[in-house]
Amino acid sequence: MLYYLFDYLDKFNFPGAGFFQFISFRAAMALITSLIVSIFFGKRIINLLRKQQIGETVRDLGLAGQLEKSGTPTMGGIIILSAILIPTLLFAKLHNIYVITMLVATIWLGVIGFLDDYIKVFKKNKEGLAGKSKVVGQIGVGLIVGCILYFSNDVTVHKRVPANYQLQGEEQFVTHQHQNDGEEQFKWIKTDDMTTTIPFIKGNEFNYNWLMGDSNKSYGWMLFIPIVIFIVIAVSNGANMTDGLDGLATGTSAIIGLALAILAYVSSNAKFADYLNVMYIPLAEELVIFIAAFVGACIGFMWYNSFPAQVFMGDTGSLALGGIIAVFAISIRKELLIPVLCGVFLIENLSVIMQVGYFKYTKKRFGEGKRVFLMAPLHHHFQKKGLHEAKIVSRFWIVGVLLAVITIVTLKLR
Repeated sequence: MLYYLFDYLDKFNFPGAGFFQFISFRAAMALITSLIVSIFFGKRIINLLRKQQIGETVRDLGLAGQLEKSGTPTMGGIIILSAILIPTLLFAKLHNIYVITMLVATIWLGVIGFLDDYIKVFKKNKEGLAGKSKVVGQIGVGLIVGCILYFSNDVTVHKRVPANYQLQGEEQFVTHQHQNDGEEQFKWIKTDDMTTTIPFIKGNEFNYNWLMGDSNKSYGWMLFIPIVIFIVIAVSNGANMTDGLDGLATGTSAIIGLALAILAYVSSNAKFADYLNVMYIPLAEELVIFIAAFVGACIGFMWYNSFPAQVFMGDTGSLALGGIIAVFAISIRKELLIPVLCGVFLIENLSVIMQVGYFKYTKKRFGEGKRVFLMAPLHHHFQKKGLHEAKIVSRFWIVGVLLAVITIVTLKLR
């Protein structure tokens, strides 16, 4: 909203209004605003949650320090969502297709998580929202996001191709002002195909339409949309699984957000995209504003969520965080990097799948179920081994940083 105001004032040479034309300035303002919202207004929200007796009900699983957390305010994801949405509404271009997509995904998943927490807290139902209902909601998000990204005319990419390249389908040649005279052997094309990035491979581009034998986007959606749905469900559930120790999910999400911010910036900047020889995604620069608010919201929330936590995010926050990361990565054509970038979420998810699967298998075959880990998800396994909660969280953060660095390095490592 402020962008439109200062864009109007800039026409009258209002002092300082021109700053709002710079992505870096608006991203910085979004980051600062999200920190202010989450830290200063977060305390009031926590007090309100405590006053309404919206506390966490903890089952005794024999974990150190677990029972002390009983009664800690939950549904703190409201703080995170507010700290993301308010700066985005203030500083981003709200007519931008990518911003609209992210806002829809954030609000939708936030509502699903809120309903789950509401049923647990106010209806005293520990199961929360039925698993099928939750999955249906996640499928809805994936379906909407997939349709927007696949069918919208505003979603395009520019790619460098050899000078003798033959245009296909709706492709067209475009010229960038920064193009170097010494690189006339390359041309840029504008295409609306669903090209994505394959890590660690030279010429690392893959088009979903290729697998369907479709160059005109008639059938490619039949593959792309189910993949989007799967990614949204997998990453949002991974973030939900990770939210079991103080600061673990928020810190990991902040690290992933920083990596995504870098990837979004280089992908939406024609000069950097040219230098790194990656796809240039017009209009995606507004995603930098959104992800700056996302990082600020996660860091600000850790002010109260770090050990010992004064508030838990609940499913209101965890489902939204994972879904945001998934949709954002898909929007900047980096969804195939998710297994690396979100490796912590992946490991947490796999630990549960392995634990349950192996227990059922051994019980069916030997009559007695056996376990791979002392307890799942994986962070509880280390708790059972006697490691302090804060040490486990910090080590998971370190792993997250290493995975984020590897993800960014893939821009040149092929």
